[in-house]
Amino acid sequence: MLYKIYQLCIALPIIFVATVITALVTIIGGLFNAHVFGYYPGKIWSRLICRVLLLPIKVEGRENIDHNQSYVFVANHQGPMDIFLIYGYLNRNFKWMMKKALRKMPLVGYACEKARHIFVDKSGPKAIKETIENARHTLQGGTSLVVFPEGARSFTGHMGIFRKGAFQLADDLQLPVVPVTIDGSFDVLTRMAGLNFVNRHAMRLVIHKPILPTSHSPEDIKTTMNEAYNVIMSALPEKYQGYVKNDDQ
Repeated sequence: MLYKIYQLCIALPIIFVATVITALVTIIGGLFNAHVFGYYPGKIWSRLICRVLLLPIKVEGRENIDHNQSYVFVANHQGPMDIFLIYGYLNRNFKWMMKKALRKMPLVGYACEKARHIFVDKSGPKAIKETIENARHTLQGGTSLVVFPEGARSFTGHMGIFRKGAFQLADDLQLPVVPVTIDGSFDVLTRMAGLNFVNRHAMRLVIHKPILPTSHSPEDIKTTMNEAYNVIMSALPEKYQGYVKNDDQ
């Protein structure tokens, strides 16, 4: 009960003000340097939110990545806190690949546009091609991409199916795919309608070894996708092991 009161009276006002300031800094700064202002304000904002909510964070596997290499990071999607865990603690300048509908979010959606994050437009072949070309232009000089291949948050904490879009992109650009396991996010904040309080629970980010491209082929895409899925699953606790159908996918 004390933690809930703390969230309402202290954490929530701080998070609201920090979100507005971060969005404004990103929008203004993005006019001059989207590479810097599209990442660092969001990183600081995410870490602040995790600390204000008093959440223990553990990161494993940073030694597996080269800071001069561009990657396509693929992660399971346990819940809303995934954003803050990755943005705050991956320690890589990256762009999100996100649903086009998120552009409509007040202020935050516009900030994401100015940060040059990539909105996925699936309205037709031409739009999909433009999305891929946008990603190709973005992934330069060590800038990476983060994708949730499930495309939707989990209702149970278990993993759903993976869509092949991120893996197709990695194959087209011949970039390594880095599987990332998110553990604990579902225990902190589950996917529910209406007001939902945060539970104080540790979150863990596991950065696995990159899966290197081998060839341009549908078989290679499928192999990489299956390998990434199994690697991410392997680092989840037993209670979240196994596939569970997600009707929202």
